[in-house]
Amino acid sequence: MIRFFTEWLQYDFMINAFVAVLIISPLFGILGTMIVERKMAFFSDALGHSALTGIAIGVLLGAADTEIPMMLFAAAFALLLNKLSSTGIAANDTLISVFSSCSIAAGLAILSKGGNFSQYSSLLVGDILSISHAEIVYLAVIFAVTLIFWFFCFNSLHAAGFHRTLAKSRHIPVRLMENLFAVLTALTVTVSIKWVGILIINALLILPAASGRNISENLREYHLFSVIFSVFSGIFGLLVSYFTNVATGPVIVIFASMIYFATYLYGSRIQ
Repeated sequence: MIRFFTEWLQYDFMINAFVAVLIISPLFGILGTMIVERKMAFFSDALGHSALTGIAIGVLLGAADTEIPMMLFAAAFALLLNKLSSTGIAANDTLISVFSSCSIAAGLAILSKGGNFSQYSSLLVGDILSISHAEIVYLAVIFAVTLIFWFFCFNSLHAAGFHRTLAKSRHIPVRLMENLFAVLTALTVTVSIKWVGILIINALLILPAASGRNISENLREYHLFSVIFSVFSGIFGLLVSYFTNVATGPVIVIFASMIYFATYLYGSRIQ
């Protein structure tokens, strides 16, 4: 048991990954609560898929670092989806599905030209063990911005999600709040995509929050349980993946899924 908790500490890449998990998991736990409450699961999933298109645009522009084009495209993609969703010209899930499909198809088409997609295939499942000190700093900045946004804007954002008309009558800038949250989610998803993976990043956003919702009686408990479940899944998923030589992201999702089903059963029994 002692070996389980100490052996990995001798490797710098594991220490970096552990620090990254301590930043990413509470960040996902916080954002996930609002994503679940606002029924934005499809939205966050579409943002993950749009990462491929952002990378493809960076490749076409000859950018040395494709992260900046990826983040800019994701932010624009999020704002465009918000704008179109507010027009009511089609159901939100239909719009998101259409744009998500077009986005990932365009990205795959560009990146696979000449059979070069293999160098980007690692993005599908991610590799948190490859994270560097500089990239941890980027994550820490996003985390700090998220905490500041949550402190000043959570009540307004929650009110807008609960009843838009009532929020507007209280002079809450509903559209601004929604756009800021969409851009913040887009930046978080794209910054984390390399280490978490396109295929599973949405699960890490949704599962801890959904688990917290199963057993919470108020918003404070909801946020607390979401963060606890996210951090627990992240830490134990990282350690188990190290000793089993399995990709970290999927193992974390497995732990998060187990917690969700356990809380679902527990919640259904006490209701």
